[in-house]
Amino acid sequence: MARKEEIVERVAKLMRNTQNIRNMGIVAHIDHGKTTLSDSLIALAGMISTELAGEQRALDYDEQEQARGITIKAANVSIPYDYEEHSYLINLIDTPGHVDFGGHVTRAMRAVDGVILVIDAVEGVMPQTETVLRQALREKVKPVLFINKIDRLINELKLDSNGMQQRFLKIIAGVNKLIDGFGTEDFKKQWTIEVMKGNVAFGTAFNKWAISGKQMKKAGISFKDVYQACVDGKHKELQEKIPLGPVIMDMVINHLPNPLEAQKYRIPIIWKGDLDSPQGKAMVSCDASGKACFMVTAIQMDPHAGEVAVGRLYSGTLHKGTDLYLAAQHGREKLQQVAVYMGQDRLLVEEVPAGNIVALVGLKEVYSGETVSEDEITPFEQIKHHSVPVVTKSIEAKNPRDLVKLVEALKKLAKEDPTLKVTINQETGEHLMSGMGELHLEIIEYKLKNEKKVDIVTSPPIVVYNEAITQEGPELEGKSPNKHNKFKINVEPLEEGVLKAINEGTITEQKKGKELQNLLIDSGLPRDQAKSVIVISGSNLFLDMTKGVQYLQDIQESLVGAFEEAMAQGPLAKEKVVGVKVMLNDATIHVDPAHRGPAQVFPALKRPIYAGMLMANCTLLEPKQMLFVNAPADYLGNITAKIQGRRGQIVSIEQEGEAVAVSAKVPVSEMFGFANEIRGATQGRAAWYYEYAGYEKLPRDLQAKIVTQIRKRKGEPETPPTAKDFLE
Repeated sequence: MARKEEIVERVAKLMRNTQNIRNMGIVAHIDHGKTTLSDSLIALAGMISTELAGEQRALDYDEQEQARGITIKAANVSIPYDYEEHSYLINLIDTPGHVDFGGHVTRAMRAVDGVILVIDAVEGVMPQTETVLRQALREKVKPVLFINKIDRLINELKLDSNGMQQRFLKIIAGVNKLIDGFGTEDFKKQWTIEVMKGNVAFGTAFNKWAISGKQMKKAGISFKDVYQACVDGKHKELQEKIPLGPVIMDMVINHLPNPLEAQKYRIPIIWKGDLDSPQGKAMVSCDASGKACFMVTAIQMDPHAGEVAVGRLYSGTLHKGTDLYLAAQHGREKLQQVAVYMGQDRLLVEEVPAGNIVALVGLKEVYSGETVSEDEITPFEQIKHHSVPVVTKSIEAKNPRDLVKLVEALKKLAKEDPTLKVTINQETGEHLMSGMGELHLEIIEYKLKNEKKVDIVTSPPIVVYNEAITQEGPELEGKSPNKHNKFKINVEPLEEGVLKAINEGTITEQKKGKELQNLLIDSGLPRDQAKSVIVISGSNLFLDMTKGVQYLQDIQESLVGAFEEAMAQGPLAKEKVVGVKVMLNDATIHVDPAHRGPAQVFPALKRPIYAGMLMANCTLLEPKQMLFVNAPADYLGNITAKIQGRRGQIVSIEQEGEAVAVSAKVPVSEMFGFANEIRGATQGRAAWYYEYAGYEKLPRDLQAKIVTQIRKRKGEPETPPTAKDFLE
């Protein structure tokens, strides 16, 4: 095994040869074999022994990852590799497959140019396979395919050689259908997966061998030979003839782009600045002599070095002492160290040129998704997460003395993982943490207790609801407490197209001026309204439809603050408001600034907004999940009964041989404790997965009960207010 220092020395040299760099991720559904595969690639660099590859799971170095046998966060490693008389540098990110940690996959896609999509030969294209591939294609990240665990087709499904090939063709067709559906027009055809192209390999990561069309010719081995050796259990022989690592590396080097090629088409997607500016040209051409521009895709917390920003350098060269501008805090800081990650080890290098994935040490208050550059530039497009946090737990320190420690620990964890949302209820003093699911919050609790050493008490999981309106409200007048300021407003549901564009990240709070107007008009907002948008808060718009009102400009900040407060906590149950348009139609504002301060403006605007929402049929929306259950067909009746007993709607039932696959849409609130119930109903033989499926209206017969429960939990009067309460 090579010493890490020697490997880093090689890596530092190879970083300069951009032509021979490949930045790639490994993505897949949970348990399809990503980390096992990455072991064999790491072994090629001599970082771990070939014998231990597949069992060591070197990139699952977190204690909880080892204990649970799943990947929880993305891990980076830089691998030097010699191929056909040339040396290459493979910057690899191993990503999680569990839906609760999908945010790590989304962020990793910004740093890489290509992915190896790993698919279990028996399970085929699964929901999370589709999600991760869709995320890659959205960022113009090129896929190649590895069909893993092909020995399962023989041992479990008893398929013959022909049956196996049919199964492969079915999986390839499934992947190509996704590429055709989600890929961009310019790359759909080019990126299609075909055996003859050589961008697909078949094998078993655990037994460390693989085969591709190209390798069959090279090794003089037919598929029938592979099949027979597999039947006879001669995995050692196959490992010697067609070892996994070189087959995968061959595919990566020949089919995934280097940064010089990839940045030409990726920069226009992820950066909306002027491509003809010196900075734009430097990024498109991946110019190491240009001004540095870096995108942060992950934050690692180091007990000694503090926050470490991991990400991709698109232009320029970074070294100790580089003076950098941080877009989020509008400030400059000096870089203390540049490093590369080798799994859990961070090793220093002198400097890093454009086109590499690296770690920056010494930047304080840096965030995931942030733009870091030498000169102030247009920030990169926001990283849009596929899911939103839908499960919340109330959390407090067992010992009041640990309160400050808890707040610090929660802040750090939320920085490392932007899909974790932490809020503090100022009135009750309780802390709320919201995550993607029960497992996500379980892991956070574990980290707080065991890594941050804070003794905590948590509540049972709570579901995050939203408030929305279903019709237009009347025009209402709000008066300030001193009666000197009046505002006429009305509320309307936001156009479907605009709401969709906001949810997909096409329209964001950062967009301004003409660009924002055009996006709003294209999405279906009337032209006069698009010109009048003052602010976007979440998925809600505040519009100034007034004509020539005096002093309005002077109090705009207070108006925006009042609107944002109203949208953060709706009138029904103090839950977040979504899809509402608030229009200010007229106003009377006092001439004296002393009579029009925030204390007067806030209630004068918030109260008519709340009354308007209640008169526009304010309703609760509940989060839903798509649930997929695979089990032997004998258990179908039990499975459907359990799903329907939790208000689930069966979407489809497919049977293949002895197995059945059930798809259903279920409310998140009904899914607590489902794991134990489904195990019992299928004698432990079911495998199930779920993914976020957006928010839908809560059934009317449940609304009053749920509203009462939420209000009671928040210490509010149990009966919700009426419009009259806000208009007195």
